[in-house]
Amino acid sequence: MIPFLDLKAPYTELKAELDEAIARVVSSGWFIGGAEVEQFEAEYASYCGTDYAVGVANGLDALHLALRAMGVGPGDEVIVPSNTYIATWLAVSQCGAIPVPVEPDELTFNINPNFIESAITSRTKVILPVHLYGQPADLDPILEIARKHGLRVLEDGAQAHGASYRGRRLGAHGDAVAWSFYPGKNLGAMGDGGAVTTNDPKIADRLQVLRNYGSRVKYVNEIQGYNSRLDPLQAAILRVKLNYLDQWNSKRKKIAEIYSNDISRAKLVLPHVPEWVDPVWHLYVIRTGQRDFFQSKLNSAGVATLIHYPIPPHMQEAYGYMNFGSNVFPIASQMANEVLSLPMGPSLTEEDAKIVASIVNSVIHSV
Repeated sequence: MIPFLDLKAPYTELKAELDEAIARVVSSGWFIGGAEVEQFEAEYASYCGTDYAVGVANGLDALHLALRAMGVGPGDEVIVPSNTYIATWLAVSQCGAIPVPVEPDELTFNINPNFIESAITSRTKVILPVHLYGQPADLDPILEIARKHGLRVLEDGAQAHGASYRGRRLGAHGDAVAWSFYPGKNLGAMGDGGAVTTNDPKIADRLQVLRNYGSRVKYVNEIQGYNSRLDPLQAAILRVKLNYLDQWNSKRKKIAEIYSNDISRAKLVLPHVPEWVDPVWHLYVIRTGQRDFFQSKLNSAGVATLIHYPIPPHMQEAYGYMNFGSNVFPIASQMANEVLSLPMGPSLTEEDAKIVASIVNSVIHSV
């Protein structure tokens, strides 16, 4: 079986460095905040080319607290993609705000800037594009629309660590970027973790207060905050892995290149990459109207696959109260029925990738 993603491989590869980092934290006796977190924040901000990085407990908190730091509250509206993981929507709802879905570009899977302006109302506060599957959304027109209407832009970078848009690494094209360090991400911890990067000192300061019970001085609470702090153990692990992120992303790009060159396009839609982005291939997602057949055949042949994502947010029971019909967002719904993610990760070998491509082609010929 060729696994979808080998989560043990990074530890095997970096065992000595990771063990040392973990032992350093354990022996320090400092388990909340402290130097490891501060050093990771500085190093990740530098990597992203931003002034600030604020660590939090997970990717959902990064989105939620960033929206809070931007002043989003009950009754406000936030424009979100109709095609995304539900966390993007949940962060908006946790603010008491309303997610306003916009359909994706059929080629890139990302939010279509051409549809955004018509979704703006007097209650809109933020546009929240997602850099889905590791490929940056088209930010320039989004930022232009935001400036025109006096809106903030919060990017969801959970799948795009190290990706670039028009020659500049993601980090703060908009007002802020929310990151997840879930273990399966390109930069993944050994547990949950998250961060927000920004060049806005007011947003960074607000986040630092919000993540720590609304307090910057112990027992002095300025606002009603949250307990959402990046663990020093995870910060130490991320500091080690950050040194290898570009190398690992390069391996992902090679796997994607093999897939794109070797897999037949006769009955499949392969990923489209605009010339103005440099994706990091968190996922390699194909489309087919016979998705379930393909997945079954690939699994039988020893190739593990996943579906990202089988149910779009507007069709989830969690958002049933919004009374979206099944045909309201047809592009997102069609994608949910057709997408299939092939094995991807830095531990996948080029030989593995060629085997996957060969098996995919054999399934195509059997249709």
